[in-house]
Amino acid sequence: MTSLMEKVAVVTIAATMPLVVATSASAEGEKYVLISHAPDSDSWWNTVKNGIALAGEQMDVEVEYRNPPTGDVADMARIIEQAVASGPNGIITTLADFDVLQGPIEDAVASGIDVIIMNTGTPEQAREVGALMYVGQPEYDAGVAAGMRAKDDGVTTFLCVNHAIQQPTVGERCRGFADGLGVELGDSMLDSGTDPSEIKNKVLAYLSSHPETDGILTLGPVSAGPTMQALNENGMAGDLYFGTFDLGDEIVEGIKSGVIQWGIDQQPFLQAYLPVVILTNYHRYGVLPGNNINSGPGFVTADGLTKVEEFAGEYR
Repeated sequence: MTSLMEKVAVVTIAATMPLVVATSASAEGEKYVLISHAPDSDSWWNTVKNGIALAGEQMDVEVEYRNPPTGDVADMARIIEQAVASGPNGIITTLADFDVLQGPIEDAVASGIDVIIMNTGTPEQAREVGALMYVGQPEYDAGVAAGMRAKDDGVTTFLCVNHAIQQPTVGERCRGFADGLGVELGDSMLDSGTDPSEIKNKVLAYLSSHPETDGILTLGPVSAGPTMQALNENGMAGDLYFGTFDLGDEIVEGIKSGVIQWGIDQQPFLQAYLPVVILTNYHRYGVLPGNNINSGPGFVTADGLTKVEEFAGEYR
């Protein structure tokens, strides 16, 4: 754990005062709320919860994580409104659907609450709603980088398994991947849903009806695991080029076994940890980074799994 904290300190040194002195300026009742679009069933967000909890402990502030249990973005908008009414010092939120969430976020800013956008959305959208900054991985740009990598490796046609079709920003990964490959997206983006059995069956059906497919992209652990099961079932595991967004235990095992070529690490720990540190130091000392922070994309392959495997699902 010591080595992990040393790494975090290096990453955040430009944006923070030394954490050891932060408690001396602690104000009574400092509170920050992180609101995500994630359903309760998505374990990938455990790393985000760990990030905000550790930042709260180190900065000596109260932190709270909230989300819509089913992933419903309209429900998320109501949660933002409720958070604003509670009067926290700052709100950290994803921007999963700009049209739905713009109003509540702008209302938070208008009420005097400092906001940082994390994970989903773009720096441009963060600026438009009046947020201080954006901390995350620009989804389209990450998709383009993944597509260019796949193109260099010989991929020409692909399937993108989208388990979060209701969140427009997630689909930008698929669109970016197609542009990186230099092909039309067409019907290559599959609305898989989140049920593991349905995902597996839909992937099997697509590959059966599109035998020319030579690459596959999943958008996180929710779809990666069932897709691996599909490839094991139809005998294509290890033969079909397979990349995925995000990390997790199953994805790490897939990379180790050679079924998955790479996973994109957007470092969700930093997406939660850094905003708490930044907001706290901004309120205490008036310091604020001058730029948005891109936490990804970083490609994790079998050659770089040591730390990832050690902390997968916890800090990676």
